[in-house]
Amino acid sequence: MIRLLPLSGNVEPAIRQLGWDWAVEDACAAYLAPEAVALPEPEAETLLQAVDTLYDMLVQAIPDPIPDDFLQQLGIPTNLWEAVRHSWNDERHWHLYGRFDLAQTPEGPKLVEFNADTATSIPETAVVQWASLMAAGRPAEERQANGLFEGLEAQLHHWRELNSDLAPHLLLVHLPDSAEDETNCAVVAEAARAAGFSTTHSCPVDAMRVAVEGEDRGIWAEVAPNQWQRFDFLFKLVPWELLADEEPDLTADLTHLLLTRDLVIANPAYTLLFQSKALLARLWEVFPHHPLLVEASLRDLAGHHVRKPLFGREGQNLTELDGTQTRQEQPGDFADQPQVRQRWLDFPTDAEGRRYQAGVFWAGEACAISFRRDVGIITNLSEFVPHILTK
Repeated sequence: MIRLLPLSGNVEPAIRQLGWDWAVEDACAAYLAPEAVALPEPEAETLLQAVDTLYDMLVQAIPDPIPDDFLQQLGIPTNLWEAVRHSWNDERHWHLYGRFDLAQTPEGPKLVEFNADTATSIPETAVVQWASLMAAGRPAEERQANGLFEGLEAQLHHWRELNSDLAPHLLLVHLPDSAEDETNCAVVAEAARAAGFSTTHSCPVDAMRVAVEGEDRGIWAEVAPNQWQRFDFLFKLVPWELLADEEPDLTADLTHLLLTRDLVIANPAYTLLFQSKALLARLWEVFPHHPLLVEASLRDLAGHHVRKPLFGREGQNLTELDGTQTRQEQPGDFADQPQVRQRWLDFPTDAEGRRYQAGVFWAGEACAISFRRDVGIITNLSEFVPHILTK
């Protein structure tokens, strides 16, 4: 049972001052919970240790060299195979961060999935949940497991050092018309400046310009009216599989610039291996009955389980089944994708019956915890819940 502590303060003024109106308006009006999860320190440490172990397991589950049939099984678009293999074999293409979603069960934490490529909720985790404690006037000695900003800064610093032959200019791109994604990029940009990048600039991905020939080869952005700058580092909050499907020419150009060392991209293309939910089935094959896993398969399962698209996001098209009988199904845009089956996980609940999913960020190591809650399937509109560490 989840125990809650009241957070009576109003974080809205601080959030609006930061320009994060999306977090308190319209569909997200009930997104920030007015309470915090009372998280015992031993449970927090267990969650963090679980994520460090899971990341090592993910790496071990990838065959080296990576065969074609493995990429096919994971649903990796063929026009990304070269970039995936190239980035996997060259450590200068550095995995900055990702978010593990976990269920806390009586047997310990279990992996739900890993958003390895374009995990969001960075500002909520790094800043908003801390601001919630401050706004509520909680005692100064109360703490959170929340080193996300510091983890991002350390990872960005290491990425820059691995690529010291490139100019330390970082372009951050996001999907157009997404204030939430823009804010996630803003936090990463702040961490990049702290990590020693001399220039950072954020813009929608369609404002980026790419050249693969001549003196202008590279990626460019208009940093001021009629003032264009080239960037050697790219942070993209745009899913790799979306680029491959909807922008094949851009995908080909970015791959070319990777191979010619005119560009490095984070998160690198190989994170798509971790992003594919087919890897849940692969983990179960390599580590059967591991205490951090539940059964997953690319074939049908008996009993209570869920079915989800390999590259689904935000809970879309997730189906809960009992054998072949559907209990509930989320609508979405990913119904045509291949699907993985995963044994049903019972999430912890509070006194009102709301289910809680732990989100644990990894940035070189496990570094921050937050929670989402909902009465049903947890989606991107489920409430974000801060936490307070307790003895």
